[in-house]
Amino acid sequence: MKNMEESLKRAMMLKLFIRKLKRVLLLSASRGANVRETGFDEVMEAAKIVPVDVKKGHFAVTAIKGEEPKRFVVKLDCLSNPDFLSLLEQAKEEYGFQQEGVLAVPCRPEELQMILEKRRRRASTEW
Repeated sequence: MKNMEESLKRAMMLKLFIRKLKRVLLLSASRGANVRETGFDEVMEAAKIVPVDVKKGHFAVTAIKGEEPKRFVVKLDCLSNPDFLSLLEQAKEEYGFQQEGVLAVPCRPEELQMILEKRRRRASTEW
């Protein structure tokens, strides 16, 4: 019973983390969208937060285990992928919620690539 309660608690914390991550990513993406309504300094600050290659509805994540860390730009719908959520849970346990900049996940780039490709293949066969 206690394990079930602990699992529920972790799931709720992860869900809150994902919600917060989605909000921050969407807010950051929208900041640089309208240059005319914001000052130059604000636009420059937003540019630091959201790199040009991170399109609306995407976020950057870095697989940091292994010889060479690798950065990926992934769609927000990846946040509903159980394998990716498992990586986020591991990241939360290893690094906490205090990460700044690109989201780091504790796996090798090849592992993250496989998770993302598996998701893409599954999505393409659903059509």
